Amino acid sequence: MPVYMISRMTIHDRAEYDKYEERFMDIFDKFEGKILSVDEEPQDLSGKWTATRSVLMEFPDKPKLFAWLTSPEYQEIGKFRDAGSTSEAIIVKGLEETSIGL
Repeated sequence: MPVYMISRMTIHDRAEYDKYEERFMDIFDKFEGKILSVDEEPQDLSGKWTATRSVLMEFPDKPKLFAWLTSPEYQEIGKFRDAGSTSEAIIVKGLEETSIGL
């Protein structure tokens, strides 16, 4: 079952964040993830969205997502992400074709 990671972040040091971004895709591509959206101007529908960037990713399953997230390569560039931004992220499960439970 696919899983999705939704992140929102505020970039406060673009030079540090750029170091993270430069190496991100080379690492990400090894884990069968897909970037579905990166938006620096998301439309606010309800509540107050204060983040300056939103990211939506898809992985084939939770083990692949966690393999990427905990990989030594990703952990290494994480220091640049943390130095250049603050972020929040969640993981949500994709729907199975037979269940919609809204």
